[in-house]
Order: sequence, then structure tokens, then C-alpha cells
Amino acid sequence: MNSSHQYQACIDACNVCVTACNSCIAECLKEDDVKSMAGCIELDIDCAAVCSLAVNSMARNSELAKHFCKLCSEVCLACANECGQHLHGHCQRCADACRACARECRAVIN
Repeated sequence: MNSSHQYQACIDACNVCVTACNSCIAECLKEDDVKSMAGCIELDIDCAAVCSLAVNSMARNSELAKHFCKLCSEVCLACANECGQHLHGHCQRCADACRACARECRAVIN
């Protein structure tokens, strides 16, 4: 299939993940101990950026899309592991979105 439609489930998961990461960033910055959330915020920023890159490559049907998806799955898992350590609802929602995105990215590269 020579269309970005082959990637649609992954594109959708990546877009959900970007939104979850950006929401997590905003909510982490409102926490009483923002400094303790620094690792979470940093990974959220990286994850949102890599997910956006993956979406753009898939939408263009880039020959490098699978490489970006591999990177995206790795960054999403790192972000999920960090967010999953925090009990805040926004962190847990972000971790769930990251895990789902990583699954879809792995499905694309397999």
C-alpha cells in the first residue's frame, strides 16, 4: 500500500500521545513540587516532539517512517515508565497514551 492510510492507527495513537504529553506538561507545572516533576516534564517534551516527527513522516509516507516509528516507540516507553511512577491522574493518563502509542509504532515496524 503506497498511502499514509496504512499508518492511520499509528498516526492517531501518536496524536493522542502528543496531546496527553502536552497536557501532562501543563499539569506538572501546576504541581506544588514542580522540581520533582522535572524528569517527567523533560520526557513529555521529548515524547511529544518525537511523536510529531513520526506523524509527519507517516503522513508523507516517508521511506524513513518506520525508523521514526522505532524511535517513537522507544521514547514513548521511556516516557510511560517515568510518568507511570507518579500517582497524579495526568501522569497516569499520559503513561497509558504512551504505552498505546508504543504498541502502534511497534505494529508499524513489524
